[in-house]
Amino acid sequence: MENIKWTLNAMPKSDDRHLQIMSLDNVSTARAFHKSFPQYAVTPLARLDGMAARLGLGNLFVKDESYRFGLNAFKVLGGAFAMARYIAGEMGRDIGEMNYAYLTSAQFRRDFGQATFFTATDGNHGRGVAWAANKLGQKAVVHMPKGSAKMRFDNIAREGAKVTIEEMNYDDCVRLAAREAAQTEHGVVVQDTAWEGYEEIPAWIMQGYGSMAQEAVEQLRALEVNRPTHVFVQAGVGSLASAVVGFFANLFPSNPPKFVIMEAESAACLYKGACQGDGSPAIVTGDLPTIMAGLACGEPNTLGWDILRNHADAFLACPDWVSATGMRMLAAPLRGDPAVTSGESGAVGMGVVAALMTDPAYAGLKEALQLNRDSAVLLFSTEGDTDPEKYRRIVWGGEYPTV
Repeated sequence: MENIKWTLNAMPKSDDRHLQIMSLDNVSTARAFHKSFPQYAVTPLARLDGMAARLGLGNLFVKDESYRFGLNAFKVLGGAFAMARYIAGEMGRDIGEMNYAYLTSAQFRRDFGQATFFTATDGNHGRGVAWAANKLGQKAVVHMPKGSAKMRFDNIAREGAKVTIEEMNYDDCVRLAAREAAQTEHGVVVQDTAWEGYEEIPAWIMQGYGSMAQEAVEQLRALEVNRPTHVFVQAGVGSLASAVVGFFANLFPSNPPKFVIMEAESAACLYKGACQGDGSPAIVTGDLPTIMAGLACGEPNTLGWDILRNHADAFLACPDWVSATGMRMLAAPLRGDPAVTSGESGAVGMGVVAALMTDPAYAGLKEALQLNRDSAVLLFSTEGDTDPEKYRRIVWGGEYPTV
């Protein structure tokens, strides 16, 4: 069995100018937009007291995004908010005016008309963009990398988007979407991957993700936990990770939690960048095979990378068994703990925490992070069973065992 690879963050700091993207005001603006949707509801925060006691932690909490807008994943938070910000900018209006009631009205269609939103996705982001475009009377074109699950394809197509599975990896699908958007009248690419000249929309997507972190803080405080001591968050391009880290760094500037960033081993561009140690990002190329389809991204979001190099404490590259273990643990909890249906890209945090707390191979990392019975750990289960057949093969059938 292949071990988790890890490195502590020893990179030099930058001027940290991108941290303001995730300011508390920016996140509250995104949250107000999300609250205007009739489908909006705060997703559950699962409190796993039995698991915490078994692993030797004080508290363990899992934010369960399988309930988000009926879409089984958190991604819609970013895509929908970015679309609204783009429309507001095109119309010269304030984002505060772009609520669900107006954006779905006949008046909006007369005022704005239609744009075409292009994106690349393994499934969850594309479904969120397609769903939002459908609700707002816009068009969506979605490209998926080779090997994408048919169920995820079908869910996107069901929202009325034009969707294809291409013979290329995720990062090449991003480039395809960007080329097509540039050639289309009223075309715009909605992607959380930032590059030179394309930073505004990824920043808005990150702010949209902040709603999830803000909800989690409110839920923790209702349980009399003022702040988590540790936040474990997974990363593909790093937009979610940097959004969560950026929000908590702004919320607790003098005493932030310890932040642990987890990637699929085959696509661990952030981990490799941290290993380089000079602060420059790294790129991973090729097919990026992993069950963690949502994390199979080899080129980091440059905005997010800057936040992570300044604030993350550790970077981990995780073999697939880590996520599979987490899926099974969350699906079959200890007596008294709620079950969480967590997909391949959602459960890696549970697998990592279990490994760190029980396997002597990771004693050095556990000690460096000061994980112990005083720790209050927060995880994000970013998706449910978005590929139900794969989910059952892993949870019921025992695929990717630890022995």
